[in-house]
Amino acid sequence: MRPNKALEAWRQGRPTIGGWLSIGNAYSAELMAHLGFDWLCADMQHGMIGDHDLKQMLPAMSTTDVTPLVRVPWNDPATIMKVLDAGAYGVIVPMVNNRQEALQAVSACRYPPEGQRSFGPIRAALYGGEGYAAEANRQVACIGMIETRQGLDNLEEIVTTPGLDGIYIGPADLALAIGLAPVGDNDDPAHVATVDRIFRACRAHGLAVGIHTWSAAFTRRYLEQGFQFVTLGTDSGFMVKKASADLREARSKLKTIV
Repeated sequence: MRPNKALEAWRQGRPTIGGWLSIGNAYSAELMAHLGFDWLCADMQHGMIGDHDLKQMLPAMSTTDVTPLVRVPWNDPATIMKVLDAGAYGVIVPMVNNRQEALQAVSACRYPPEGQRSFGPIRAALYGGEGYAAEANRQVACIGMIETRQGLDNLEEIVTTPGLDGIYIGPADLALAIGLAPVGDNDDPAHVATVDRIFRACRAHGLAVGIHTWSAAFTRRYLEQGFQFVTLGTDSGFMVKKASADLREARSKLKTIV
């Protein structure tokens, strides 16, 4: 079976840099895949991505060695199994509040006897190659998000859930959970302390830990801290930043001409 290089890196404690896909388009996904990210996550929770889009985006990404992940809309076993059968090599499950919910996500990612994933890897076996059925339980990443007040209250029981491969922090929802405005790159002391608390809990139990960022500065900060998977930014965000910068420059030049 094709190895999950991102998961392999996390298990070895090595850092990785990922990108976020919010545009439901095969071409933009393929462009992002060719930039050299370690992994890319197609966001079906908040991104403009549906089932049909995903079925085109995953094959487009497979023209490279990037590890394809999907953030599912909710902790729904049917949806988790569907995206894995389509060829995702891992899922990020939002708003995991307790161990029972973490176990539900893990179970949907694993074939019996380790879980309840139904067998039917229609495209996954094509992408994963020979040995998929025997090796998928070890190669497919199950990642839970801790970003709610309840999740924070149950932090220890979540990070010690058997079979869970990692925790991903959503900074904006985490800010709401502790009474702050939903800011992404957040320097508020309370937010910093909460992120650090999650980070320490994950590392104490040998769990990979990741976080979303909106800038290279925060990406560097979290990588230096020891986060193993950090999102540099989103396809739409990169597009807006570059277009805005070039437009401002063009308009400034125009003023000198007129």
